[in-house]
Amino acid sequence: MRIAVGITGGSGAIYGLALLKALAALGHESHLVVSEMGAKVMLHECGVGLEDLRGYAHKAYENGDLAASLASGSYPIDGMAIVPCSMKTLSLIASGASNSLLARAADVAIKERRTLVVVPREMPFSPIHLENMLKLSRLGVIALPPCPAFYHHPQDLSDLVMFVVGKILDQLRIEHNLYQRWQGEKI
Repeated sequence: MRIAVGITGGSGAIYGLALLKALAALGHESHLVVSEMGAKVMLHECGVGLEDLRGYAHKAYENGDLAASLASGSYPIDGMAIVPCSMKTLSLIASGASNSLLARAADVAIKERRTLVVVPREMPFSPIHLENMLKLSRLGVIALPPCPAFYHHPQDLSDLVMFVVGKILDQLRIEHNLYQRWQGEKI
């Protein structure tokens, strides 16, 4: 599958990095767009610079390049995930303000009825945040806050991250074994 991945300035850059690595490991093509703050947060939280981050993607684009292939509905993408998705980006998408390639690619995903997953990283959510998520949800966008489960008895941070990345892949309909699925109650 060909998946567009957006990384914005919300905390939680580890999820975006892990998603890129998982897509590559599973043999899928990723097309990366990183906002300016996304690059800064990635460096701060993960110690990964923009050039290194781009190395995990099949293709990377400048966020200001509104003439890039991702800006057109005629370019075949199977889905898009914005991980993490800042409230600024969420607001831009909800309002249809395509002032960057990332926002335009999300707008294209919505208009073309492609799967779009946003992983909003903020807490608590304000009524504005919730209204924007509801508006997008009514358009078919999947809002997936990074809320890991604990039924699989995670042993470390990686287990928690992989649970969230696995849920993103589930929404993109990509098979994986990144986390142990619930098998029913064991008594």
